[in-house]
Amino acid sequence: MKRFVLGHAGHGPWRAAADHVLAQLRAQMAAAESGHSWPLGLLYLTDHHAAHVHELLAHFEAELPQVADWCGAVGLAIGAAGVEYFDQPGVAVMLCDLAPHRYRVFSGVAPLPPTQGPDGFVAQTALVHADPSLPELPELIQELAERTLGHYVFGGLVASRAGSLQIARSSRAGIAGQGRAAAEGVFQGGVSGVALAPDVGIVARVTQGVRAVTPLRRVTAAQGHRVQALDGRPALDVVLQDLGLQGLDWGAIVARLRGVLVGWVAPEPTVPSTPATAGRVPLRLGEDVLVRHLVGLDPAQRALVVAEPLPVGAGWTLCERHVQAARSDLLRIGAEVREALAEDIDALQDPQARMAGAIYVSCNGRGGPHFGSPHAEWQLLRQALGEVPVLGFFAAGEIAHHRLYGYTGVLTVFVADGK
Repeated sequence: MKRFVLGHAGHGPWRAAADHVLAQLRAQMAAAESGHSWPLGLLYLTDHHAAHVHELLAHFEAELPQVADWCGAVGLAIGAAGVEYFDQPGVAVMLCDLAPHRYRVFSGVAPLPPTQGPDGFVAQTALVHADPSLPELPELIQELAERTLGHYVFGGLVASRAGSLQIARSSRAGIAGQGRAAAEGVFQGGVSGVALAPDVGIVARVTQGVRAVTPLRRVTAAQGHRVQALDGRPALDVVLQDLGLQGLDWGAIVARLRGVLVGWVAPEPTVPSTPATAGRVPLRLGEDVLVRHLVGLDPAQRALVVAEPLPVGAGWTLCERHVQAARSDLLRIGAEVREALAEDIDALQDPQARMAGAIYVSCNGRGGPHFGSPHAEWQLLRQALGEVPVLGFFAAGEIAHHRLYGYTGVLTVFVADGK
């Protein structure tokens, strides 16, 4: 696996955008050293081009015959190489130097096999595109992760004004009798992506977009979406105390609660009744924290209602979106990736040289509009990683490990290995 190549364009007419992307790809391919091959193509486009997704895919297939397999999606916004295409036309393609035996494209008609496929392929991890309207999404993501050796998947929920349009064109899939969508490689809804073999090196990180504003508590009584007690006390009373809202009228309380989110952590196997860190506001929210909306309160029962059922024993903290915290955390994960790559190379070698390419999936509530200026999030990513080919999209929910996140960014860097 050597350096990937990347092209992107913001032209309105789809063919002009495609041809501009092709010109960039061909220039990089011509400049690459010998021994490269690019059998896997990743294609993302904004929904301004949704009506022409079939033509775009067919055009790229015809112009790039060396690319055997395609995977991607249509989003509200996409990103590539420091540029964000928000609410405007955008097309981006990354060609991956991955030998065909090291990956498998999957979809509803050619699913990701459990542990080992009929051809002997074993998935260590997988890039996943999923329809946000699918029932029991957290359970589905868990099940997909269990189909990989690493119990790790990454990606996002695909949503746009055109629905959940996904691209999965496999040269291996038997498409006879499986319908037009399978033959053309474009699907509305479902799950698709590309699985990666154990010898494909990646370094992955999750960056949070929020900061904690209350101490860590523990859910001690809950029923479904209703959280009834925190640290053994009525949940609403604890929250009012932590936020300094005691004595205020309900209008002021509701206004404040609308500005916060719930960060929760799955319970450990053995959880004390009162956490050791009680009373402390977390300095930084880790990858185990899942952010969900606080959707209601019950003054009579002193309970709170969360968008997702929380189990007894779960860790609890209230948090809020915060631009500076998001900026700092994005730079942090970039530094961590570089440090991880530097651990096994000569001290004089730049870790950036080990990065073949990267995929970044961010929440559609982030990007330039949240970070304060156009392209700000992807420019920070470039600052953190250097001049590395990075492609991705903005999602309605982000996938990492075996979990569904919100308001996060999921970064996956492919490690060059010379194969």
